[in-house]
Amino acid sequence: MTYRCLLQMVLLLCFSTTALSMNYSLLRFQQRRSVVVCQKLLRQLPSTPQHCLEVRMDFQVPEEMKQAQQFRKEDAVLVIYEMLQQIFSILTRDFSSTGWSETIIEDLLVELQGQMDHLEPIQKEIMQKKNFTMGDMTVLHLKKYYFNLGQYLKSMEYNSCAWTVVRVQMLMNFSFLKSLTGYLHD
Repeated sequence: MTYRCLLQMVLLLCFSTTALSMNYSLLRFQQRRSVVVCQKLLRQLPSTPQHCLEVRMDFQVPEEMKQAQQFRKEDAVLVIYEMLQQIFSILTRDFSSTGWSETIIEDLLVELQGQMDHLEPIQKEIMQKKNFTMGDMTVLHLKKYYFNLGQYLKSMEYNSCAWTVVRVQMLMNFSFLKSLTGYLHD
């Protein structure tokens, strides 16, 4: 009797996970809410003086990001997931020279991890089915973009001006993420 109940529970969990992974409207709602929270947290971080603008660079955001309307929902999931992973990776680097609140960064990392956790089952499903058109190419361009951000921070020895420039890039990235979430619908 117990095994039969347990089997029913396992089956219910399997089906609910599949059903949940296909509910793009719920995912869109979760992602939008979380992107707004991340933007708010980033804006709470103090920026440094105007002179830091002198050290900014053109990191060449991938062209695809400027034309998000071309993405299908599957492509949008792949791109959003990659962006979140890369932003998470950058934020785990040495920001000690910035005077930023560790609590805010931790909250931001928790929020990013939550977004990735929501996306991961769908992202894996899309990758298994190879159900994307241009997401994989965009992901390669994004990796180069984020690599350049990381190299910039490293070359500037993670100083506060470099982090200010990267913070502006991240705010722009969250604007892209916000528009990409609009393509997550059933």
